[in-house]
Amino acid sequence: MTETVVTRFAPSPTGFLHIGGGRTALFNWLYAHRHGGKMLLRIEDTDRERSTEPAIAAILDGLAWLGLDWDGETVYQFTRAKRHAEAAHDLLARGLAYKCYATQEELTEMRDTARKEGRPPRYDGRWRDLGGTAQEEAAVAEGRKAVIRLKAPREGETIIDDKVQGRVTFPNKDLDDLVLLRSDGTPTYMLAVVVDDHDMGVTHIIRGDDHLTNAARQSQIYDALGWKAPVMAHIPLIHGPDGAKLSKRHGALGVDAYRAMGFLPAALRNYLVRLGWSQGDREFFTTEEMVAAFDLAQVGRSAARFDLAKLENMNGHYMRSTPDAELTALLIDTLPHLPNGAELAAVMTGKLRAQIEAAMPGLKERAKTLVELLDGAKFLYAARPLEMDAKAQDILAKGREHLPALVERLEALETWSAAAAEEAVRLYAEASGAKLGQVAQPLRAALTGRGTSPGIFDVLAVLGRDESLARLRDQLSA
Repeated sequence: MTETVVTRFAPSPTGFLHIGGGRTALFNWLYAHRHGGKMLLRIEDTDRERSTEPAIAAILDGLAWLGLDWDGETVYQFTRAKRHAEAAHDLLARGLAYKCYATQEELTEMRDTARKEGRPPRYDGRWRDLGGTAQEEAAVAEGRKAVIRLKAPREGETIIDDKVQGRVTFPNKDLDDLVLLRSDGTPTYMLAVVVDDHDMGVTHIIRGDDHLTNAARQSQIYDALGWKAPVMAHIPLIHGPDGAKLSKRHGALGVDAYRAMGFLPAALRNYLVRLGWSQGDREFFTTEEMVAAFDLAQVGRSAARFDLAKLENMNGHYMRSTPDAELTALLIDTLPHLPNGAELAAVMTGKLRAQIEAAMPGLKERAKTLVELLDGAKFLYAARPLEMDAKAQDILAKGREHLPALVERLEALETWSAAAAEEAVRLYAEASGAKLGQVAQPLRAALTGRGTSPGIFDVLAVLGRDESLARLRDQLSA
């Protein structure tokens, strides 16, 4: 019987859903779906001081926005502390772990000495074989509290056969006896992760390669507990375009920030899957195509470079290929998260929504993000008299003399449409001896308050007769 693939995404709720975390979740989601398995979600909230409810909400919201659903109930690691402690005490009872009474001062001294001698700053194992001795009795009498440490192997090597990094070897002499339970009885991250992954039936751990050393330590815990370790795959971290580790100076870091910058979730998914994974030179994938194609063997070992300009270009592609009605709905749904989105939300009506959708072919050709789309659509709901930008003011200063005759010709139209308006404007341009651009540009400025907009005849059609003529008359009286 083939084993069901179970992956997991296990973020710590100490802040927003980092863009790197979003990619890790995506890789886990794709791998599970590719193999007809499950992706589970575990909130690793054992750090009670730094874990917050708003951070948990941000993670859940970010995953939902990215379209990455998970199977079953969300697991909260802190609620399983008793189970983690049971595993540590089981190892203690079997002689595979021990109590350590070293003080913080002693630990600091050990590490300082190791550094001076050119050794890794590790715990020296001094309590490893002192259980039940006079030293232990003395420590208890002094009021020292013990931690429980794993009795890790000292000889040989710990080997991780990683699906991305390949065969990685760690000399056991460099891996000290790690703490399983703190002196207050709370479990450490290392222990909690192993117990949770085992109890949740996780078969594949896909996470950042900054966890590679953790994999060696956790492998030793698996061996001590007599459990089979999951398959490991440690994916490269995301760097900035300059090759340095991704930081705030490279741009926004949270998934929520990319929504506020006006990116579509489908575009961000597509961009993230291409950060570290590839299928030849192919750039664009539907979600279904990603699921069908994703494989750990095609994940590279080198750090992926995040490039905001490339993401913007990909997002522009997605916007242009999204049906107008769907893109209109996406824009309106995203308004609460966009800068100045509340302005449009406050005046949204069924008529305005229909106007935005009608103008969408021209709007999306000029926008790479929903923020740019929102800005481009502003002329549709701007209050009269329109506020003119600098370019529009300059255009009107040079071409305002065309407006009276244009208003007269447009008022005479029996049918109001883009085609009828274009014919009227062209006939005027021919009659006046002006080039079409010399006539259309002041018309654009007067109707939109901008120097650029969707096609001016489409603008006239979308605004309608009454609003178009009212805006032009405003300029006649300006």
